[in-house]
Amino acid sequence: MDFAFTEDQLLLQQTLRQYAKEKLLPNYARWDRGEKVSRTELHEAAKLGVFGLRVPEKFGGQEADYVTCGIMTEELSRGDFNYSLYIQLGVIACELLSGFAHPEVQAEWLPRHATGDAVIAFGLTEPSAGSDAANITTRAVKTGDDYVISGEKASITFAGYADACIVFARTSDQGARGISAFLVPLDGPGVTRQVYKTPGERLTQRGSLFFDNVRVPARNRVGGESGGFAQAMIAFDFNRALIALACVGAAQQSLEDTIDYTKGRHVFGKPLAKFEGVSFQVAEYLTMVEAARLIAYKCLWLKDQGQKHTKEAAMAKWLGPKTSAEAIHACLILHGHYGYNMDSPLEQRWRDVVGLEIGDGTPEIMKGVIAREAFGREYTSYRD
Repeated sequence: MDFAFTEDQLLLQQTLRQYAKEKLLPNYARWDRGEKVSRTELHEAAKLGVFGLRVPEKFGGQEADYVTCGIMTEELSRGDFNYSLYIQLGVIACELLSGFAHPEVQAEWLPRHATGDAVIAFGLTEPSAGSDAANITTRAVKTGDDYVISGEKASITFAGYADACIVFARTSDQGARGISAFLVPLDGPGVTRQVYKTPGERLTQRGSLFFDNVRVPARNRVGGESGGFAQAMIAFDFNRALIALACVGAAQQSLEDTIDYTKGRHVFGKPLAKFEGVSFQVAEYLTMVEAARLIAYKCLWLKDQGQKHTKEAAMAKWLGPKTSAEAIHACLILHGHYGYNMDSPLEQRWRDVVGLEIGDGTPEIMKGVIAREAFGREYTSYRD
């Protein structure tokens, strides 16, 4: 058993940690206060490799392994949690497009994505179908050489400015087996957007996408007809580990900042860190955050080895955001009134992390997945 990163991965970790501290953290609050990300900034992120991590080399990407994707997610989240969303959604888009899309669609979109010229969203959730994703109602009707798509997608990351979306739509009435995926450009007729007012992750302009008889060529179908739900579940498995590591990165940086603060802050004639009520809290959360980190990297390692990792993904997704939100909240309190201040990154990190307790599956769904894998599918509560 080897827990060590490779020399290249260690160098990447060190480089990204410095970049996050010097370049990302000073700008973290900009997005929270309403400023919108520019194409220039997306291109800068692309130069780091954020968009091209899983893009095949022939299309200008790095084709990195999943553990490396995890390292980049964790380290950049130390500076700006929002950047982890680019990695998460980018890896999903590249996985589905490079694995299932028509060659013409791959050649058109993957190079643009790698350079930051195209942001691709993931459109599964609907107003009445979040956790119960198999019951989506958006429809895609085959009409000649095209599909015509109608419906609403809700709580979509990058809804406000994505260039395209992988839209999951019903092509038959056979439950999960009747769902197909389509790459839909968002600049065509029939597409409208609504951006939500969210507590956190405001850079992403999360919102709804509305499709009113939107016509796309049949070649834009991603994979075979009725294969969309299985593709979505494959993407969820590894992405849940990336979500955990994004939260872990924010929590770890908060804990390290709190260690420095409590060593320098004096109360009752001695450093705050000397009080066990303070130091023991930090010790407990350091332990729990490390446990979440290890589960997440084990999941990504299993993915790299081509092994089943559904249970580990759900464990990471449940434990990572939960523990990180609790740890950041404790750090905020330990900073006193300095922490309860919008000039501090702690409150923004806390609001951002809480959002990912919901995204890609709520805690209850994660526990259901773990239980299903442990007890067997015949004991799943939501099966008829």
